Amino acid sequence: MLKPRATATRDLVSLDGLWRFAISTAVGERPWTRTLDTPLEAAVPASYNDQFTDSAIRDHVGRVWYQRTVRVPRGWAGERVILRVGAATHEGRVYVDDVLVAEHIGGYTPFEADITEQVGAGGEFRLTIGVNNELTHTTVPPGRITVTQDGRRTQTHHHDFFNYAGLARSVQLYSVPSVHIEDITVVTGLDATTGTVAYEVETSAAAAVRVRVLDAAGAEVAAADGASGTVRIDDVTPWRPGAAYLYDLVAEIVDGDTVLDTYTQLFGVRTVEVRGTRFLINGEPFYFTGFGKHEDTPVRGKGHDDAYLVHDFQLMRWTGANSFRTTHYPYAEEVLELADRQGIVVIDETAAVGINLAVVGGLGGRPHPPTYSPDTCNDDTRAAHAQAIRELVARDKNHPSVVMWCIANEPSTHEEGAREYFEPLVELTRKLDPTRPVSHTASLLTTFKNDLIADLFDVLCLNRYYGWYIATGDLATAETYMEADLRGWCEKYTKPILITEYGADTLPGLHSVWDQPWTEEYQAAYLEANHRAFDRCAAVVGEQVWNFADFQTSNGIHRVDGNRKGVFTRDRRPKAAAHTLKARWSSLNGRKPSSSG
Repeated sequence: MLKPRATATRDLVSLDGLWRFAISTAVGERPWTRTLDTPLEAAVPASYNDQFTDSAIRDHVGRVWYQRTVRVPRGWAGERVILRVGAATHEGRVYVDDVLVAEHIGGYTPFEADITEQVGAGGEFRLTIGVNNELTHTTVPPGRITVTQDGRRTQTHHHDFFNYAGLARSVQLYSVPSVHIEDITVVTGLDATTGTVAYEVETSAAAAVRVRVLDAAGAEVAAADGASGTVRIDDVTPWRPGAAYLYDLVAEIVDGDTVLDTYTQLFGVRTVEVRGTRFLINGEPFYFTGFGKHEDTPVRGKGHDDAYLVHDFQLMRWTGANSFRTTHYPYAEEVLELADRQGIVVIDETAAVGINLAVVGGLGGRPHPPTYSPDTCNDDTRAAHAQAIRELVARDKNHPSVVMWCIANEPSTHEEGAREYFEPLVELTRKLDPTRPVSHTASLLTTFKNDLIADLFDVLCLNRYYGWYIATGDLATAETYMEADLRGWCEKYTKPILITEYGADTLPGLHSVWDQPWTEEYQAAYLEANHRAFDRCAAVVGEQVWNFADFQTSNGIHRVDGNRKGVFTRDRRPKAAAHTLKARWSSLNGRKPSSSG
């Protein structure tokens, strides 16, 4: 799916701003058929939960309604008019006046509607979007709705972040010619100093297509006719971590000398490969340093914010980080675009977090419902999961920063039914994109002894909390546990190991001369103990700390104003651990520490 852009043949109008807003219980039946009777307005893009002081809105389970009037530019006569919603968490319905024009399930990927037949150039229409935040055992992520004794509906789920909802990404109106480019796929390769660029351009109807490749200075370096083919770039400048270089693929639909439609797709020439226990970018070993993150800021919730985006990237650069994982859902497209331009490496993850009822039993192994069954995660869940993978790959396939797909976070992969659930999803991901490795992250409950699916994946991604949830406050024991765990995986599989989560909750300003959990000193010492264990295992290809910044979670007595594992506070002030990471990562520069054994 192409991100809307203004080009010589396309126009783009932002619909961001303040919209009329109401929860479903306040507006009665069929609210899209009239002007919303509400005194409330909500900002778009932003989650709605924290914008208001009414807890009934913040904790609402069900549908909410956004509405505004939109005028189609008068110069769009004869053009197709497309409405695009960047994301509606977790399900969206779009109405143009009284007509339902789009429905979409999945809270973090975009969807569109061609509304040409419902609107006219220069005309005005009423745009209403209903957004439902409900999670069930057949959604991704899964969840469960219960009703309290006083009749309130409550949402439970097994992911440890607040269930922010609403229109967290931009809403846009754009025009395209009647015959237009619908999609572009770019796959690159390297042959010594020559880059290969395989391309495919999909059009709305049969049409003549030509493509041109421009370098960063705008000079043409390759060209071809036809909707698909391969071009070569001599003396290519590859896209490298920390040294991004982007080319333009200019695709045009032509009729003789007339350009009917044009769209420019940025891309970088780079390769990704897993070879034995090494992760290679452009044939060179790469060592990941960075974070799991969240789209989470005060007031905005999961709403995209360009200022926070810029500042977060600056802070990652400051620490020496070269990568992050989009925990635990696809991030806004602007995030990946900046990663492309900045040379930051991205592990791109679906919203499949919480497919793990074993967490109900906890680390103590208490009885719990089966994760995979007709009444829990079932064929319908897997179908929703498959669709999430399709939409993720379709949206993000052309980003050079994306080097690996992560199709789930901490699923229960030691339970009966795990292989039957995941094997088709891995096959689907490889079919959609055979050029990138595929992974998932293993929780503490999954070990090299009980795991049932690790052989399906290219990289072993481990989330480990020795020294926090296990051996709390005993870092000597924690370090021993971590090294033994890593060596167990190494002996069983010849695959790269990436530590995708390790961290300790920390209250800024809490200090101690002892190894006392929750203090800033303990967080720093915890990280150093883990690093020593990582460095003694040659198969480890990277470390991504949980978490970049503190973030909001649902109610729980084990959380004090959210999850405090950030090395930065929620408002991006560094804890002592940020300086610990800066000292280590700035010296690594994407290379494995030399002390590996």
